[in-house]
Amino acid sequence: MKTIKLSTASRTLAEYAADLSDDIVVLTDHNKPIAAIVPLKGVDRESILLSGHPEFLKIIRRSRADFRRGRTISLADMKAAFAGRSPNQRLQPPKARRRSVKKRGPRARLRG
Repeated sequence: MKTIKLSTASRTLAEYAADLSDDIVVLTDHNKPIAAIVPLKGVDRESILLSGHPEFLKIIRRSRADFRRGRTISLADMKAAFAGRSPNQRLQPPKARRRSVKKRGPRARLRG
């Protein structure tokens, strides 16, 4: 990891980014990190978006807390719990959905 003080940075961010290999460049101001330039070679867009998404981070924190409390499940138990399911089958019950309204032709009567 490379650290650069903003007060001494002499190149553009694009130039620093172009020189990245696998190192992270941390920008500091008064010895406090304020930003980072991170290489994203081989990283897909979804991973980048999820890594900062508040709801996803909440799920990760909750999972880590469960793990610390010993609330875990073995791989064998997990496989048994999902045995016989279609890979595309929803794991949670669907949320309430609005009933779809069929479109009627111009001559259809409305009933009250």
